Amino acid sequence: MLLTDQHPHNKAIMIAVLGKPNVGKSSFINHLLGFDLSIVSSKPQTTRNNFHCAFTIDRTEVVLVDTPGVHSTSQEINKRMNGQAQMGSEGVDINFVLVDLMTDMVLEFKEFMKNFDAPLGRTWIIFTKADLLNKETINVAPIVAQLKEICPSIEKHFVISAKDGHNIHELTGAIQDVAISGPHLYPAGDVSNKSERFFATEYIREQAFRLLQEELPYEVAVVIDEYKDVKKDDMSPGASHISASILVNRPSQRAIVVGRSGSVIKEIGINARKKIEAMTGGKVHLNLHVKVSPKWFNNNYVLDEIGLPRTQNSARVWRKK
Repeated sequence: MLLTDQHPHNKAIMIAVLGKPNVGKSSFINHLLGFDLSIVSSKPQTTRNNFHCAFTIDRTEVVLVDTPGVHSTSQEINKRMNGQAQMGSEGVDINFVLVDLMTDMVLEFKEFMKNFDAPLGRTWIIFTKADLLNKETINVAPIVAQLKEICPSIEKHFVISAKDGHNIHELTGAIQDVAISGPHLYPAGDVSNKSERFFATEYIREQAFRLLQEELPYEVAVVIDEYKDVKKDDMSPGASHISASILVNRPSQRAIVVGRSGSVIKEIGINARKKIEAMTGGKVHLNLHVKVSPKWFNNNYVLDEIGLPRTQNSARVWRKK
């Protein structure tokens, strides 16, 4: 869309949100958005795909690129997740690298840079989880000096908390200051470049993680088998009919996901349906199945289906679904 089609004072900026697993990327993004778009779990490696999350401050559109946590791995799915993080940082205006204040920050940053394995352009360091410390005594200046030796492109740093909003206003003010004049990518009020179908799979997977806790490792994926929107009339949001499969690696895991008399999968469906209905604004009919797909996390067919394309270091893996 041409700038002349929008307000002449519009500004825009695109920011990649990067970091190791469990540093709080999704919580940070959801706090800035003001609602839960990116799924959150206490377990690492919840986010698997990169996607846009857009919001507007005054006339400044901020597009955040949510990315998977960068980590060391030899498994095919995790290689592709690292690739998603690298792709997410391409072409952005600034990289936000989140660093957990509760860790050995220099070591964590070194590991992130090693596993990210791509040059970082303009970078701001966002220290997270300040609510877990005495904010009056936090001094990150010595840490920042060491991080700049590792990554000379670091320009600024902020100490924030996505839980209580500490320093969020200072950060958003700085974002507005560096945003440049230009058209908004999402002028119609859209908040992402991903479809409702994509977020439906995310919300189902989120509820599976929350309910299964430690009973099941991250050998769970969700694929949409059918997604139909049925409108009664132009004045009604109508209903969405969704059929989805939860993939597991072994037959014993299928029993865990289904639960006694179907109790677990029923609860996953109820909770996921509520979130999908909040997103669509209409009624949702959700039908869930559990399928055993051995080693789906090394299966090209499944990985492509859940939106994880091959990377340069991908293995030659079987395609039978």
